[in-house]
Amino acid sequence: MSSKKDRVIMNDDIRVPEVRCNIDGGESLGVISTDEAMDKANELNLDLVLIAPDAKPPVAKIMDYGKYKYQKEKQLKEQRKNQVKIVVKEIKLSVKIAENDVTYKVKHAREFLEKGFHVKFRVFLKGREMAHPEAAKEVLLRVWPMVEDIAVMEKPPKFEGRYYNMYVIPQK
Repeated sequence: MSSKKDRVIMNDDIRVPEVRCNIDGGESLGVISTDEAMDKANELNLDLVLIAPDAKPPVAKIMDYGKYKYQKEKQLKEQRKNQVKIVVKEIKLSVKIAENDVTYKVKHAREFLEKGFHVKFRVFLKGREMAHPEAAKEVLLRVWPMVEDIAVMEKPPKFEGRYYNMYVIPQK
């Protein structure tokens, strides 16, 4: 099921009496009847494609539609190839975490940041720990000085549900 925007009106599907016609390459034929435009397109062995059907008069272009579509797909493929995918690594901590465990997890976080990954520190609050969420914030604030030389805090410690989260990205 294609949407209305994806559908291209071309050749015999064009039902307007006259169009503003252009030829691929820049030459403008001005406002001519649709039949004249179709004759010109057939003469050049090209397609008549309606570019702007809502304009007054509608704008049509004489072009090789297959070639145009191929080039558009190629362009989109190139854009997707050049996109940078952001990888987010998650480091889970707890309120009662020992100091040596914190340094071990921070060591891993530093490795991730050096590789260019984003890091999300999470402190999960269990049972009665929910009564004192500030303890989780203190754990995150204890972690921050250990990574601040190579990272930027994008989102400061924030309480979300049963978690206290802090989002850190590598420095440029």
